[in-house]
Amino acid sequence: MEPNSLKWVGSSCGLHGPYIFYKAFKFNRDGKLRILSLGDFFFVRCKAEDPICIAELQLLWEERTSKQLLSSSKLYFLPEDTPQGRTVTHGEHEVIAVSEKVIVRLEDLVKWTVPDSGWAHGLKAEPLKPSVLRELGTNGRREALHRYRESTLTSGLNFKDVQRERAQLGQEEDGRKVLVLSYPQYCRYRSVLARLSEQPSSLLIDHTVLALGGIAALGGATMILYCRDTFDNPTLLKNESICDEFGEGAQTKHNTLSTKHKRIL
Repeated sequence: MEPNSLKWVGSSCGLHGPYIFYKAFKFNRDGKLRILSLGDFFFVRCKAEDPICIAELQLLWEERTSKQLLSSSKLYFLPEDTPQGRTVTHGEHEVIAVSEKVIVRLEDLVKWTVPDSGWAHGLKAEPLKPSVLRELGTNGRREALHRYRESTLTSGLNFKDVQRERAQLGQEEDGRKVLVLSYPQYCRYRSVLARLSEQPSSLLIDHTVLALGGIAALGGATMILYCRDTFDNPTLLKNESICDEFGEGAQTKHNTLSTKHKRIL
């Protein structure tokens, strides 16, 4: 990561005591600018000897007195990378979540990121045809799709300013490579796929289909997994990057956002 490349993206989205909360940040790694925002899933490796896992970015904030830039993420591991290992009860597309959120400084989170992981696990999302993507860009439906996602996946926060900066960077709006669903969400998605197996891909952006559990993957290379269980990861307790001392006050804000998220879903 290049020095001083960490910057908040978009407006702040809340205040709580000494904490200012944000929706996204950008960084420069290996000469490439990248933006990560709340709700994004991305690949990380917590230590050089650790397996690659998936992080879900859930909270971003700045501690005003110490000027620390901080993040809270949920981590997901393949069953075979947990202490219990993979068993016959685990599904092909299943991952297991670490029971506790991990709080790390943004500079450490960036160091954890794995730009090209070679990840090949999960169910490949049904891609949208190029003609459907072109239609999204010409009649305002892409913006409508983003608004729908904001209302369901990120507690209704407005991400227009983040999307605008992503476009200026030339970063694919929906370049996510992986998406972790709850087990009920995953089952609804498989049900929608079965119903639409002989139908045009344009139906995947229909709001009724989305409400029933459909997923419109704009990037076309998204792998979908699900999570229905948690585990304790003792190796994270020894990771020097973890800084839970900054998380107690911010957790109040996170619990508020999580409550809204559950109510919407």
